[in-house]
Amino acid sequence: MHCGPPDMVCETKIVAAEDHEALPGAKKDALLSAAGAMWPPLPAAPGPAAAPAAPPPAPDAQQLGGAGGTGPPGGRGVCIREFRAAEQDAARRIFYDGIMERIPNTAFRGLRQHPRTQLLYALLAALCFAVTRSLLLTCLVPAGLLGLRYYYSRKVILAYLDCALHTDMADIEQYYMKPPGSCFWVAVLDGNVVGIVAARAHEEDNTVELLRMSVDSRFRGKGIAKALGRKVLEFAVVHNYSAVVLGTTAVKVAAHKLYESLGFRHMGASDHYVLPGMTLSLAERLFFQVRYHRYRLQLREE
Repeated sequence: MHCGPPDMVCETKIVAAEDHEALPGAKKDALLSAAGAMWPPLPAAPGPAAAPAAPPPAPDAQQLGGAGGTGPPGGRGVCIREFRAAEQDAARRIFYDGIMERIPNTAFRGLRQHPRTQLLYALLAALCFAVTRSLLLTCLVPAGLLGLRYYYSRKVILAYLDCALHTDMADIEQYYMKPPGSCFWVAVLDGNVVGIVAARAHEEDNTVELLRMSVDSRFRGKGIAKALGRKVLEFAVVHNYSAVVLGTTAVKVAAHKLYESLGFRHMGASDHYVLPGMTLSLAERLFFQVRYHRYRLQLREE
C-alpha cells in the first residue's frame, strides 16, 4: 500500500462570515468560487402553482354579427344583410304580422289622436240618452262605437295588406333588388329572418324613401330596428343621395322615438291621408281615421 508523505497535509481554514470583508479581494473571490463548486445551491422550495392564463376576451357584438353583417347594440348574433330570394315567405310573414298589429292600435289607441271624433262619439251617447232615457243603452253606445271602429279598421287594413302583398311584397327580388336605387335588407338571427327594411330612390328630388320596416315581435327591444334603419342611411350616403324620407301612420310612441333617435326630423302630420285600400265611404270616415306623419333626414345640401 502506498501512502503519501506525512508532510503533505491538506489544511482547510474556516472563515467566518464577518471575516469576509477582511480578506483580500482576489482571495475572497477564489474562496467563494470554490465553495460554490463544492456545495451547489439547494433546489428552491416549491412555490404555489402558477395561475392559469386568462382566457382571451370574448368578441363583441359587432364581431358576432357575421361576415358582411352588422351586429346592432344588444343584438348579439344578429346579421343585417341583403335579401335573398329564398327568404320571400319569411319577409312577407314579418310584414303581415307587423301590419296586423295596427288594427287594434288604430281602432283604440288612435282615437286619442282625433279629439273631434271623440266629441262626436260623446254627442251620440248624449243623444241616445236624450231619446231613450236609458242609462243601459247609453252605456252600450261607446262599446258599439268602438266595435265599429275595430270592424272598419280591420276592413281597411286588410285591404291595404292585400294591395301591398300583390305589388312590391309579391316579388321583393324584382321590385327592390334589381332596379337601381332600391334595396331590401333582412335581419337574421340563428338562421331565421327576424326583421326587414327596404329603400327606394326618388330620382326627381334625389332622396331615398325608407319603407317596410318591421321586426318580429319576439325580438323587439334588442336594437334590431335601429340597425335596419342605419343600413338605409348607409345606403343613401354611399349612393350620394341628399336626404332620407319616410311616412308612417304608426300610433305607438316608440316608433316615432326610433325615427328621432336615427336623426330624422318630424316634418308634419295630416289627418286626411288616404290609405291604399280605402273606399272613402261615410262609414269609413266615421269609424276609421289615421294620422300620417312625415319624417326627413337631410344628409347634405343640394
